[in-house]
Amino acid sequence: MSDDRWIWQCNRMIPSDAVAGRRVLDTVLRQLESHNWDRRDVFGVHLAMEEALVNAIIHGNHLDPGKKVTVRCRIAPDLVRIEITDQGEGFSSGKVPDPTSPNRLGSPSGRGVMLMKAFMSRVQFNATGNSVTLEKDRRTSP
Repeated sequence: MSDDRWIWQCNRMIPSDAVAGRRVLDTVLRQLESHNWDRRDVFGVHLAMEEALVNAIIHGNHLDPGKKVTVRCRIAPDLVRIEITDQGEGFSSGKVPDPTSPNRLGSPSGRGVMLMKAFMSRVQFNATGNSVTLEKDRRTSP
């Protein structure tokens, strides 16, 4: 997609803390609302982005104040793309246990990735597992 299609963009490098994550999340949500995105779509982006930020800050960077999280967001009339990258070692997204299997119902592990996939049109991790790209396409939303 060419850069001229985007109606809003941001690139932020934030510290590994929840307050900074919340600030950038709120900024993106306000932009979606100001560009007349449906409440249901904004809710889905909110949930998925929040999970990705928490994963980056807590699981990726381990709340290390010396590590940063990079957030890159692009909004077009019908598409939002959010890339979140931490400075951690990464993980294998294919090895995340299924949180809906009977023996995992009591464990919170894996629920964030499941929620991201449930609410976004596309979720893709890089090979290292320390970066995720989330996309929500309004044209393909149910």
